[in-house]
Amino acid sequence: MYENTAVSVEIRAVNSKIFDMLQKIPSMLKEKELDIRTIVNKMLERGKIELTMTIDDGQNNVDFSIDKNKVKAYYKELENIVLELNIPLSDPCNLLTAILKMPEVIGNSKNDISQELWLNIKQTVINACELLDANRIEEGKAIEQDFITRIAFIQDYLQQVDYFESQRIDALKNRIIKQLNELVQQYDENRFEQELIFYIEKLDITEEKIRLKTHCDYFLETLKENASNGKKLSFISQEIGREINTLGSKASDAGIQRLVVQMKDELEKIKEQLSNVL
Repeated sequence: MYENTAVSVEIRAVNSKIFDMLQKIPSMLKEKELDIRTIVNKMLERGKIELTMTIDDGQNNVDFSIDKNKVKAYYKELENIVLELNIPLSDPCNLLTAILKMPEVIGNSKNDISQELWLNIKQTVINACELLDANRIEEGKAIEQDFITRIAFIQDYLQQVDYFESQRIDALKNRIIKQLNELVQQYDENRFEQELIFYIEKLDITEEKIRLKTHCDYFLETLKENASNGKKLSFISQEIGREINTLGSKASDAGIQRLVVQMKDELEKIKEQLSNVL
């Protein structure tokens, strides 16, 4: 029966952090929905997937049957109810239409799927997944290069922070001295130095710079992994964001804060693309 059967499968996918699949398959394959879903989930892992399958055996055979006995039984019972309730029935076809929607009236006449056909279906589904996966790989190469470029921008902005940081402490010290001189004539220079050191330590951004560089390096290392790493990259990007935010809040310098804004801009572009990474 299925010797000359042609199976066609089309898979469309929209990037998503979860696996969500919609199947449009012939009714004869309803019992195979879970098997098909398992194959696609294993191969594609994530995404909103829409699978459309058609089966053509080169014949005009219908793939459903009507249980005539159930139709007659339903019709007789409903007709009795209509008479008992004295409901006017102008067109018996209306009753028949309702019966066709009753359970188990219409069934599948092709429930038996040969092993040969099922192997054909599975292989066709696998081929469609491989084609989609190949397209994903090509897209992934472009995204990977974009990530590398934007992380390089962040690292470059981080290096530029050193220039402003060297001037920041002197500017801060001079500003405080000027304000003190305007308020009082004399002050304890030793105490002033102690307070200034304490104040500068609170504004020190050395640890944030080190952690930010470490996170950027780790992001690039993770990109090279063969396993699916989209979620891992998302977590790392969150850590990068935390260090950038802390850097900006502790800097108290317009030059550094401008660099922080540029870092945030690059990071946002990375986050936008991370939804496209498995």
